Amino acid sequence: MGYEVLYNSALWFGFLILNLIVVVVVYRYFGKAGLYMVIVASVITANIQVLKTVRLFGLISTLGNVIYGCVFLATDILSEVYGKKSAQRGVWLGFAGMVLVTVWMQISLIFIPDASDFAQESLETIFGIMPRIMAGSILAYLLSQHHDVLAFHYWKNKTEGRFLWLRNNASTMVSQIIDTVAFSLVALWGVFEIDVWWQILLTTYLMKWIVAVVDTPFIYLAKRLSKSVLKKELALLVVE
Repeated sequence: MGYEVLYNSALWFGFLILNLIVVVVVYRYFGKAGLYMVIVASVITANIQVLKTVRLFGLISTLGNVIYGCVFLATDILSEVYGKKSAQRGVWLGFAGMVLVTVWMQISLIFIPDASDFAQESLETIFGIMPRIMAGSILAYLLSQHHDVLAFHYWKNKTEGRFLWLRNNASTMVSQIIDTVAFSLVALWGVFEIDVWWQILLTTYLMKWIVAVVDTPFIYLAKRLSKSVLKKELALLVVE
């Protein structure tokens, strides 16, 4: 395994831990509103990062898996602490964010640039393909996130509220399969050669699977913090 692969793999894992910490810290200080913000920001950023391919663990992969995987942690915290409706609201807020950014950037591209402009070509490279990326992302996102919320509560009811690790992983890992297949078919089929496409499909799911496993201690930490966070939110409501 060469330096490039070792460097990228170590950086990827460090980035994963950092982002999971960020989700919990944002929840600690901003509560439910912070989780909504994380979902919207993560979905938008992940759909830009996915355009970049790198080698991770010896295989070709797209970026965006870490940040997108953190969306599932945020929705699972919402499901666990605030209930199904709050989690579904987070899903729809992420959807609205994706649509707005896509529309805004397409409008910006049709403006005729001035002779002094240096950004148009780069913006076209990144956002010119965005409608297709966004179509695949929207389909994958809505299917997988709604499944994640429903499956999380299915396992929560089935286990009578026990085994948080089980509902966190069982809901997310199946949802990630749905997300990866739907997105790869709509957004990336024909963009890459078939062998590269298969590598991206497999590594994307592998990366998301790792995120789902690693985020388990973080949802327990968020659950432990939830009592103090809920007290803060209740105090703010009383003040308002």
